[in-house]
This record gives sequence, structure tokens and C-alpha cells, in this order.
Amino acid sequence: MRSVDDGETARPLMEQLAWEAILAAGVFFVLGATSPGPSLIVILRNTLIGGRRQGVACAIGHGIGFGIYAGSAVFGLILLLENSPDVFFVLQIIGVFLLIWYGFKMWTAEMDALQEIEATAGQHQRQGFAEGFAIAFFNPKIALFLVAVLAQVLKPGMGIGTKLAIGMLGMTIDTLWYLIVALVLTGTPALEYLRQKGEFVYKATALALWFFAASVVYSLI
Repeated sequence: MRSVDDGETARPLMEQLAWEAILAAGVFFVLGATSPGPSLIVILRNTLIGGRRQGVACAIGHGIGFGIYAGSAVFGLILLLENSPDVFFVLQIIGVFLLIWYGFKMWTAEMDALQEIEATAGQHQRQGFAEGFAIAFFNPKIALFLVAVLAQVLKPGMGIGTKLAIGMLGMTIDTLWYLIVALVLTGTPALEYLRQKGEFVYKATALALWFFAASVVYSLI
């Protein structure tokens, strides 16, 4: 019988997580989730119409839809990075321009849409979970945002644990934020404060995106 040296030939049961990539992705997941936009409107509208239970269902649906995008982006981009590094480099450049463009959209965004929630609250709504899932899963802007961000933080050779961690982190942050909106913020002065400061949130996110894009360009030079 051939002996096996567990210390030399056996693969470790737990691969080391790439915490730098996980934390960087987490920062932008938070910025993306908390920026006022169509998703926030959908969560608030469902909560106002059907109560907190429908708002929670909508938040969970949105988180699952976002999580599917995040997981697909992570695993797909890693495969591209490892098998076609030249193509991945081009994708990084495209991602930089996307980050700059998203920053511009955030900087110049109007907050009028958030004032339309009460006006549309009396309209017929679909079930909360389905609407939350749809606004995330069928929104191509979310896919483009994920590709733009994740293309900059992923590295070749990342283990399955890191990939799963980034995908799950995206779904968790997204779900938790909108659960907070549905359970805590709705009907409180905090929500009105968020609306009033929405322009500040947009501009802070834009600056973060531009800074990240600049750091990526510096690392590629």
C-alpha cells in the first residue's frame, strides 16, 4: 500500500479566504444597496400597500434576485480571469468606464422619483416577493454594476470559499438593508430623513466609485 503524507499531499480542508476582496466587494454592496433608487421605491410601495409582511416578502425576493446575479458574476468572472486573462483585462477597462459612468449618473440623479411613492400607493400591486425578485433579477443595471465592481476585486486562483462568501455577502447585505427599510424605517422620521439626504447619499456613492476607478487605473498602469 502506498502511504499518503497528509501534511504534504492532502489538500487543506479549508482554503484561506481572500478577505481584502471580500471586504472591498462588501463596501460596494453596501453603497449599492443603500443608494435610493427604483428598488427602494418598490420595497416602500409594497410595505405601504400590504403592510410590513408584504414589505418583508418583497425585500427577501429582491435579495434572492440580487444574490443570483452576484453569484453568477463571481463564478463567471473567475473562470474568465483564469482562462482568458486578456479578455478579462479588457473587461476591467470597460468596468472602469462603467464605474465612471455610474458615478456620473449618481452625481446628477434626481430625487423626484422618491416623492411619487404615496401617489402610486393606491394602485394594484403584485405579490411582494415576486415584485421584489423581478425588480432585481430583470434589472440589467444591477448586472452591469456587479461586473464593473467585481471585475476589479477578483483575483486568479480564488478558492470556492471566497467565491461563495462574496456571492452570499451580496445577497445578505441587500436583503438585510431592505428588511430594515420594511421593518424599521417605514413610517418613521428616519425614512423622511433618508429622502431629504438622498442627494448626499448619491454624491457620496459617486465619489467612492470614482475613487475606486482611479485606484484601478493606477494599479493597471
